[in-house]
Amino acid sequence: MKVVIVGAGRGGTALLKVLSHMDSLRVVGVVDRCEDAPGMRLAREMNIPVAASVLSFLDDGLSVIFEATGDEAVYEWLKQIKPSVTVLIPGMIASIIVKLIEEHERLILVLHNKKRELDAIINSTHDAMVAVNQEGVITLYNRAAARILGIAMETAMGQPAEKIIPNTRLHVVLATGEAELNQEQRLTNRHRIVTNRVPITDEGGQMIGAVAVFHDITEVTALTEEIMDLKDIKSLLQAIIQSSNDAISVVDTQGNGLMINPAYTRLTGLTEEDVIGKPADVDISEGESMHMQVLRTGQPVRGVPLKVGPRKKDIIVNVAPVIVDNMLKGSVGIIHDVSEIKKLTDELERAKRLIRTLEAKYTFDDIVGSSEGMVHAIEQGRKAALTPATVLLRGESGTGKELFAHAIHNESSRKYNQFVRVNCAAIPESLLESELFGYEEGAFTGARKGGKRGLFEEASGGTIFLDEIGELSMSTQAKLLRVLQEKEIVRVGGGKAIPVDVRIIAATHVNLERAMQMGLFREDLYYRINVLPIVIPPLRYRTKKDIEILVYHLLDKYNIEYGRNVTKIDPEALDILSRYTWPGNVRELENVISRSLITMRFQETVITARHLPELHAAENQETADSGIPPTADGAIRPLNDILEEVEAKAIQAAVARCKGNKTAAAKQLGLSIRNLYYKIEKHGL
Repeated sequence: MKVVIVGAGRGGTALLKVLSHMDSLRVVGVVDRCEDAPGMRLAREMNIPVAASVLSFLDDGLSVIFEATGDEAVYEWLKQIKPSVTVLIPGMIASIIVKLIEEHERLILVLHNKKRELDAIINSTHDAMVAVNQEGVITLYNRAAARILGIAMETAMGQPAEKIIPNTRLHVVLATGEAELNQEQRLTNRHRIVTNRVPITDEGGQMIGAVAVFHDITEVTALTEEIMDLKDIKSLLQAIIQSSNDAISVVDTQGNGLMINPAYTRLTGLTEEDVIGKPADVDISEGESMHMQVLRTGQPVRGVPLKVGPRKKDIIVNVAPVIVDNMLKGSVGIIHDVSEIKKLTDELERAKRLIRTLEAKYTFDDIVGSSEGMVHAIEQGRKAALTPATVLLRGESGTGKELFAHAIHNESSRKYNQFVRVNCAAIPESLLESELFGYEEGAFTGARKGGKRGLFEEASGGTIFLDEIGELSMSTQAKLLRVLQEKEIVRVGGGKAIPVDVRIIAATHVNLERAMQMGLFREDLYYRINVLPIVIPPLRYRTKKDIEILVYHLLDKYNIEYGRNVTKIDPEALDILSRYTWPGNVRELENVISRSLITMRFQETVITARHLPELHAAENQETADSGIPPTADGAIRPLNDILEEVEAKAIQAAVARCKGNKTAAAKQLGLSIRNLYYKIEKHGL
């Protein structure tokens, strides 16, 4: 309808604001004699035509004229000029209409606000709500219902619930008028719900619909099952900790005891009452609590020795932080009884010695001694193990040259390959060549069909130990020189060179320099095998401390072999052994200790002087003081050996008088410092 407002004052302006928002009315003009009236300005802003006279707006299409001036004369004039079809509403009635319209708009706004609040409440609740009218059509459907049922709100609203929602029973409630309370139901999307369905009645008791309120218990059920699983796991972990043979203690972030197991009580003597809820250091007798250190640093500790409990038990503890979701929750300690570890270590060491005895294998750990010459020899041996060069072991019989050969092989890169031992003095000359280099079929009478591999071929990739190399014949020396130079051998009776990859360790007690002078040893072979010479000092040049170390080492060895428990040697017996010159060196000492154990009663644990065999210590000491120790049978020794021994003693005395200053000692002896060092190494000083 077309509307014209006459009067643009306060009332006309209010009327314009109200009418402009009504879809059924269209304001086609605002009239006022004052062009600057508020209603005129508002009309211009709203693009509504304005005029000083109503005449320009009068036509048959005009439906209503609102007279908003309040002037009776204006009203009478408008009544006379208006078209017959146009309704003229006086100012008083217009004012009332405006108020009614404003009240209507206000009530509609309040209603809308209430509806929004109700919708917000319904859609914010975690419980799902679905309501239907008398026909079973969905009239209420909140977000929780859409989430749980998996059906969009746009799809559900205005549709029959029985058709849209599978397994719904709202139509049943409409039919029976009976409520269904606390019903558990599994939906088609595997969700589990608990629902209440009730009928809706008006004030007269007439049923006008039904509503279902339900919530998802899938997560609750899963959480309940998870809690049960956690309880089971906790019970299992507690059972494991309680059953463990390792002593375990657990503390919280404050360092207060949380848990211990029976093994802890057996080890420390402390019960739960003594530890649980108490500070972590309550069990420490000597040392610092590692629990507190771990809680401070967040870093684990391992192998820390402590004393715990009233009995001051020696233990070793490993402690680690307990981290949950990147947060420190406490620490757990595993406690080991040192006595048990020591027992196992001793058993392992005995087993190692037994295995070495059975397999005849040795390492540098089996070579004992603290004297300067022995320490130097061991250092040279370790260095030799790191190179592929040929090694020459020099020393008297029984000094341990074979032990050094084993140790060098076992510490070299060839330790996992063959180690072949050859005593060159024990194999007849007629057989030695064929044993070392092998032979072809038909090489000599009695030769094996198909021939035989020699010891050098057997040792290929590994090490061959040529003991007593000074006893080789000149012809065998020549063939050995070929092996060293060309890295190949030729079998007896064969002509084909066979390559071999062998590391050679040679040993001799013979003075090779003297043998070369006498034409018994090839000079070129000497320089080939003397690449890394290691001089092993005789036992008589080693210290009393070395004798003691060797004795206790041999006691450990023979206790295992003989099933004895001899643990000590008394000072008098040790003094006798220290004053003896040991012409047979360590091998003779082994014989003496072995015989001593055999002569002892089973319950005796200390070697005394009466257990030792006759050593003629005084005679040997007197002869030793003269500088000319005899041989084992009292025979005269070769002059060259005596001269070498005298030279060694002179060098040793000079170095001692110069208090270890080798430059001063060389000057007193009339030697160059380089020559002095050579002789010191040669004699193993």
